Amino acid sequence: MAGPAARSGAGWRAPRFREHSVLPGFAPALGFTLLYLGLLVLLPLAGLFLRSAGLGWHGAWRILTAPRVAAAFRLSFGASLAAALVNAVFGFIVAWVLVRYAFPGRRLVDALVDLPFALPTAVSGIALTSVFAPTGWMGRALAPLGVKVAFTPLGIGVALTLIGLPFVVRTVQPALADFDAELEDAAASLGAGRWQTFRRILLPAVLPALLTGFAMAFARGLGEYGSVVFIAGNLPLKTEIVPLLILVKLEQYDYAGATALGALMLVASFALLLAINALQGLGRRRSA
Repeated sequence: MAGPAARSGAGWRAPRFREHSVLPGFAPALGFTLLYLGLLVLLPLAGLFLRSAGLGWHGAWRILTAPRVAAAFRLSFGASLAAALVNAVFGFIVAWVLVRYAFPGRRLVDALVDLPFALPTAVSGIALTSVFAPTGWMGRALAPLGVKVAFTPLGIGVALTLIGLPFVVRTVQPALADFDAELEDAAASLGAGRWQTFRRILLPAVLPALLTGFAMAFARGLGEYGSVVFIAGNLPLKTEIVPLLILVKLEQYDYAGATALGALMLVASFALLLAINALQGLGRRRSA
């Protein structure tokens, strides 16, 4: 056993069981945290599950497998997935340009990326509808090509792409900024081409951040309502999304159907949050 002299050597620090803090101790802070989360988050969500549990498995299955509900789920998940994939590609390019290049107006472009965060979603939906409607200037230009955006699933994808882009850019941008550009020079000096350098050096370094941004954009798209409801047209079995269908059921006083749909969306959102946390943990382990 090492003596006192050895224990007092460099690098040894006596354990401290009480750290000074301006906030209360661990027990009061934890109790307040649990109370706050319980009242604002867990209690309403538990009420949602309890209300939907009253339907039973057969009742819930009958509601969730109705043709109108199934079509709304296919559209919501499909459009959100497609928009997140598009944002993963173009969001990476936007983040790359903002990090690697200095050009006039760069700060303005960087600020424009956050504009979908600041705009009310209804404003985004009205703006997209006015632009891509058959009488809008983009709608008129696309009409001779046989492309119709407004009041179609394509319009829903455009709206979800707009509101999801900042999530990808803002998660990839710090990863690119922290990436050591000298690794690219070293790979080039060893004979690696641009594609090899990107695939073997750059992409593995930013992949956790890119996947996190993709998952966040996907999760945001699933719950989006305001920017989609105007451009979608809201045609049952064609352009009706799940959040709108929940509102329709509430207006029809079908609270059981609305809670069943909400519970399923809640499970999907929770699964995506777990995936995001896992990806963020993977990124922290790689950077450690």
